[in-house]
Amino acid sequence: MNEHVHASADLTKNQALVMGALTRSDSPLSAYTILDQLRDDGFRAPLQVYRALDKLVEFGMVHRLESLNAFVACRHPRCDDHETVVFMICETCSRVQELSDDVLANRVAFLADEARFALKNTTVELRGICRSCQAA
Repeated sequence: MNEHVHASADLTKNQALVMGALTRSDSPLSAYTILDQLRDDGFRAPLQVYRALDKLVEFGMVHRLESLNAFVACRHPRCDDHETVVFMICETCSRVQELSDDVLANRVAFLADEARFALKNTTVELRGICRSCQAA
């Protein structure tokens, strides 16, 4: 289990503001988008956002989507129990669904073990079109 489980009350002001921006968003946000949204709250430099994001990622409250260079609030219950996290990213509406799959996690761990690769964590990003956008 993730040793960095934190409650919102444990966050610094900047971390709480960044977390709030991500929680309110229906889609992933870049650090610069977060900076623009929080300028009225005293944010002036990207470094302020990146420091807060780094801690929120460390705490397991936020995920970085590598393919988008953007961040999302963790919305998967008990996410810290899973070593493999899967994100389905809709290329039409930009919504992200977070899930885990034990079969996939076991397969990835097996492949890493076979290659004598010391796996630390796994993030899988699936890009496509969500059900809602397909129906539209």
